[in-house]
Amino acid sequence: MEYLGIKYEVKNMPQLDDDFIPLGKWMDAFLSTANYPVKIGIERQGKNTDRETKIHGTDDMFEADYRYLERYIKFLLWSIGGYRIYLSGTERIAERLKQEYVYDETDPSQNGKRWFDVQFMEDVFDKTIEIVLVSYEQFPEEVDSSVSIGGHFDGNRIGLDLGGSDLKVSLLKDGEEIFSEERIWHPKTQTDPQYHFDFISKVLREGEETLGHVDAIGISSAGVLLGNDLRLSSLFIKVPREDKEAWRQVHTVFDRVAQTIGDGTVPVIAANDGDISALTGALNYDKNNVLGLAFGTSIAGGFVNEEGNILGWFNELAFAPVDLNEAAAMDEWSVDIGVACKYLSQDGVIKLAPRAGIYFKDGLTPAEKLVVVQELVKEGADSARKVFESIGCYLAHIIPLYRMFYHFDNLMLLGRVLSGEGGEIILNECKRILREEYPDISSEVNLILPDEKMRKVGQAYAAASLPEIH
Repeated sequence: MEYLGIKYEVKNMPQLDDDFIPLGKWMDAFLSTANYPVKIGIERQGKNTDRETKIHGTDDMFEADYRYLERYIKFLLWSIGGYRIYLSGTERIAERLKQEYVYDETDPSQNGKRWFDVQFMEDVFDKTIEIVLVSYEQFPEEVDSSVSIGGHFDGNRIGLDLGGSDLKVSLLKDGEEIFSEERIWHPKTQTDPQYHFDFISKVLREGEETLGHVDAIGISSAGVLLGNDLRLSSLFIKVPREDKEAWRQVHTVFDRVAQTIGDGTVPVIAANDGDISALTGALNYDKNNVLGLAFGTSIAGGFVNEEGNILGWFNELAFAPVDLNEAAAMDEWSVDIGVACKYLSQDGVIKLAPRAGIYFKDGLTPAEKLVVVQELVKEGADSARKVFESIGCYLAHIIPLYRMFYHFDNLMLLGRVLSGEGGEIILNECKRILREEYPDISSEVNLILPDEKMRKVGQAYAAASLPEIH
């Protein structure tokens, strides 16, 4: 196989997506012939993360070089998060990147291809993305940003895991889970953030009634958080950005709902659901160096390093690239193609279903469509099995890519898509392909698929452990 003059070999392709170009596979082939050094840096809130890589540096390979670095930087930006991109070694590529990373709120016709990325980071950090060409000597010093989090189980605790289709709640007394359940809600269709406040508050008050009193509240949420400040999230995708008061309510929702419990001073800590998925693996299996992936409405990622700390990164892997196919499905939010939310998620199932001959009745929600395919698997339908086998193939090719950016030894797999027989099919197909195509990774990486209950509510349990009671 060949893409932009780079030949690569893939033995196993997704049955329902034979145009898939695994980014990790192509990157490996690209690097095998590249020898011109390039350095990349990402800056965020005084923290700096650097990476060194290679390109070819010749005119005839410029398009391949650009595609490689553009996707590499895109992955870094969404895994780490930041507002300043340093680049050393290639002025021509830096100038082209500057044209793509343009966002003009007053005149959308001036936007570059990566305008969403610029808008997103600006909303999070209140700073516009800059592409800065510097020499190796000018690179800012790398600054570690890892922090210790979670693992507290004393007292009466409520843990919430907020997904796009369901809210999971876990009630704990001194570490013992006395109640857990899923609540269906519809946050992604609501324009008024009061809906989110009212729904979460009601769940917390019911938990308080069951526990008698609440000592701590932990929240796992989709989106980007700075402290407890929910800067951006797909849960609020319909809330108008131009409504400044509505956005203030979005940012402060977790602190405000906590104030409705007890005397209003119950400690609350919120964290990205991806980091909580990794924390779930670390807590329940006594392992560090864990990358957590939650296959839900979208794909959430998180990482616990060898010291058991999180890195303070975005880990917004939903928008990180995994496929180089230029005809790949577009993500409606980020308006980019080949990003993970269309592969390792509920959307991935829905995308593949028609290719397997599975069609949905009008009016079904995405969560209901997923259930349709899961029920067909239970009935032994080969069409539904192909859907989950294709997702398992995606995962097998994506794991080596993720290992380029996260040096994990354990992969924790969670979320609704991995429930039931479909999850077992995904895992088994992934393991088979890893053995055949990536034997080193197959022997080095431990894949963890928890029991059914942990797959559904484990993140709420782990979230409950976030606050320390003083």
